[in-house]
Amino acid sequence: MNNMIIPGPAGDLEIAIELPAGSIRALALVAHPHPLHGGTMDNKVTTALARVSANAGCAVIRLNYRGVGKSAGVFDNTRGETDDAACALAHLQALHGADLPVVLCGFSFGTAVVAQLAQRLPPSKLVAMVLAGAAVQRFAAVSVDSELTLLVHGELDDTVPLTETLDWARPMALPIAVVPNADHFFNRQLIPLKTLASRHLKAMLE
Repeated sequence: MNNMIIPGPAGDLEIAIELPAGSIRALALVAHPHPLHGGTMDNKVTTALARVSANAGCAVIRLNYRGVGKSAGVFDNTRGETDDAACALAHLQALHGADLPVVLCGFSFGTAVVAQLAQRLPPSKLVAMVLAGAAVQRFAAVSVDSELTLLVHGELDDTVPLTETLDWARPMALPIAVVPNADHFFNRQLIPLKTLASRHLKAMLE
């Protein structure tokens, strides 16, 4: 794990990079939950998705959005946060190769960030997305590629109810993997989330 400060769109941008044990097969960015509700890059779901991505052969970058941790700036309701994520991904590409495919993972508010970031990437570049506790519909009127995307939701999520995510996913014919007895934060249910994400990334990176 390598934590550092890089120049970002709003000033200092705090990031953490994790490398796989073997060769790098892809680059992954993992976006954390809502910064005004305690979300940071050290959130347990965020770090779990980062570890799964590293185990799948990805060089992984997490970031603290503007105004979080050591990152400069103020909350910008996903617009600036998406700029921050784009900057972090560009840094990872500069370090490990812009020719490598990209994986995007997000939790809660972070799903809106990566969904918007996906719109900025060439279609051939993005190979997989993992969205956990998706709150895309609350922050961004964007769709995702159903063939590339794993959408995981907790059965007992009362922060972003399952019915709300179904309403967002339905027009895209995007299946939802529902984790029984899981709340929004996947308390005591991280293992099923990690298993689902690991299977998806393994399949998409083959």
